[in-house]
Amino acid sequence: MIIYGKQAVLEALRQRQALRVLVADGLKRDTVTQLERLARETDVPLEIVPRIDLDRALSTTQHQGVAAMLPEVTLSDPEEPFELARTRGERLLLVICDHLSDPRNYGAIIRSAEVLGAHGVVSETRRSAPLSATVVKTAAGATSYLPLVNVTNLARYIESLKSRGVWIYGTDAAATTSPASIDWDRDTALVIGAEGRGLRRLVRERCDDLLAIPMRGRVGSLNASVAAGILLYCVVTARGS
Repeated sequence: MIIYGKQAVLEALRQRQALRVLVADGLKRDTVTQLERLARETDVPLEIVPRIDLDRALSTTQHQGVAAMLPEVTLSDPEEPFELARTRGERLLLVICDHLSDPRNYGAIIRSAEVLGAHGVVSETRRSAPLSATVVKTAAGATSYLPLVNVTNLARYIESLKSRGVWIYGTDAAATTSPASIDWDRDTALVIGAEGRGLRRLVRERCDDLLAIPMRGRVGSLNASVAAGILLYCVVTARGS
């Protein structure tokens, strides 16, 4: 897997994820020095290459002159989020993505979930964004620390969560329940629907309640990853975390 962009590559080096770093000839010296120092500290090969070689390899010129090869990201066992919650001594907090196909939204949700203390992000194998380089880059390293689970049938998976005492809250701009009215001191899964389409009927029907984030502006909806971040913050704040 190849990622690119200065901050993404620096983060990969800091987290000892990078296998090899490619730097475009002519990049600013201070940036090269920083990359070389981190590469030495982590024993990662760094190679200076013509910029046009990076353009061709990445099929873009928007790479800021830096790329890194990473190992493939592996998916987690469905039990790992539960184990992580038990290890931390916390109520379970999951984010479930219902057919979220935009890799940048998926990566941003993973990043917010890790930063705000969730225990995993779950998506369905079909018609969902795969764990691509774009997802890893957007997640800014969070894919290394957070269990990422794929299931074959999201509705059935939600039923299994409910049988274990997990409360399921879906997002719906037309809902009348506010996040502030919920008792979050319970094992919880937040279900985020695809932009434009929202939650599928079978998923919606399995939610214990539907939530809407109160909005005061004229725009009628929030980006899926922004909504996920706000809801996660509501949960962890209410829990006193």
